[in-house]
Amino acid sequence: MSSRTRTAADATRSWARAHPGLSGLAFAALGLTVGLVLGIAVPPLFEPDQDLERGILRLLTSEDESEGGQRGKLIKQWDDAHPDQEVKLVTVSRSPDKAHSEMLNPIEQVDVYNLDVTWTAEFAATGRIQSLDPESLERRGLLQGFLAEPRKTAEYDGRLWALPFNTDAGLLYYRTYDRKNPETPGQRWPDPPESWADIQNRGEEALNPQDPQYDPKLEAGYAWQLVDDEILTVNALEAIWSTGGEVVNADNQVVLDSTAAEEGLRRLKDGLAVGGKPLVHPDSVDFDEKATTNAFAEGRLLAMRNWPVAYRDLTSVEAAQRVDFEVAAVPGRSVLGGQNLAVASGTRMPNAARDLIEFLTGERSQQILFEHGGFAATRRIVYLDPNIAERYGYADDLLRAIERAGSRPVTPHYILFSKVFRDVVHQALDGDGKFTEDHVRRLTDALHGKQT
Repeated sequence: MSSRTRTAADATRSWARAHPGLSGLAFAALGLTVGLVLGIAVPPLFEPDQDLERGILRLLTSEDESEGGQRGKLIKQWDDAHPDQEVKLVTVSRSPDKAHSEMLNPIEQVDVYNLDVTWTAEFAATGRIQSLDPESLERRGLLQGFLAEPRKTAEYDGRLWALPFNTDAGLLYYRTYDRKNPETPGQRWPDPPESWADIQNRGEEALNPQDPQYDPKLEAGYAWQLVDDEILTVNALEAIWSTGGEVVNADNQVVLDSTAAEEGLRRLKDGLAVGGKPLVHPDSVDFDEKATTNAFAEGRLLAMRNWPVAYRDLTSVEAAQRVDFEVAAVPGRSVLGGQNLAVASGTRMPNAARDLIEFLTGERSQQILFEHGGFAATRRIVYLDPNIAERYGYADDLLRAIERAGSRPVTPHYILFSKVFRDVVHQALDGDGKFTEDHVRRLTDALHGKQT
């Protein structure tokens, strides 16, 4: 299911050219090419720091959804090397809204926060997290190598407040030709769709009952995720960006009043409104990421937009029941997702807290979290690992999607802004695809924390 998988040798040579000063030991530390270091003893990942405070470190986080619990295993590695410190995980709800509330009002002392990327500004502005010293991190080589877009999500008001733990970007999953039987019904794309028009045209062909490859199980060409949650904000932003529209510009001003922005929302509305078998599945209004994945896996969709975690879910289905699919970057810009690790302002163990987040965001940890846990890495070097290229054939596409992804508006009042934005989107979809007269004022007020 790989789109453009490179050979291990190509990836290794690329990595070596990018890091000419590193020895074979560095390759071993990253788990890249064991053959380069045969006979060489690999040093420990890190040496315990004698200046760390003793005690229990409380990490407030969402549940570990990495494959095989790799995130928890990494934390145990840190624990084993730090007998005078122990990490206690304090988990919050799976629901984004409830998780945000529980993060704001923890039931016990917090030392490290694992924050959604959209919450960094709020926790910084309200004094809940400490800023980090970028000069110290630079001197120790701990900032070099982060992908630019994920790193930006850890910054606010000119300061660095966190380190990027994992990142995310939308990918396009699409049905492909059965290589052994190209006449299989419903198999459409030997090559990735390159635009929304491409998705629309091929979807209309597939939904035509007169087409030789017509598949009666196919219910729609595509599915958005429009349930009234954060994923609606993500999908609406991507739809608006895909037509050249914008919501908040680089000067943090609301600019959601253009023809291009309205065209993006009409794309959502018109797709749902088609008679017969629609281009966009009508259940999209209630779909979240999991429901969309299930519909695609059951052969009811020709294509879908989803996060990289859907790849793991789809490939876990028994081969006999699995649809043939490929993965590509979504046409246009994707919304950037992910989580950042930050030191709590009230911690009594600031040195130990910083040591933990430096370890979890380091190159070797990032490689393990991606290769074995399925979490998209925040460091470029990981995408050059031949093991990653072999296991995740979409890695190159994901890297490109991350590099051109757009961030959601940066504001300490993001939760309020997202809620008002979803209301504006619903009103446009319920009407004729146009915005209400007061939408710019309402969004501007929300961006600055004013409820109207």
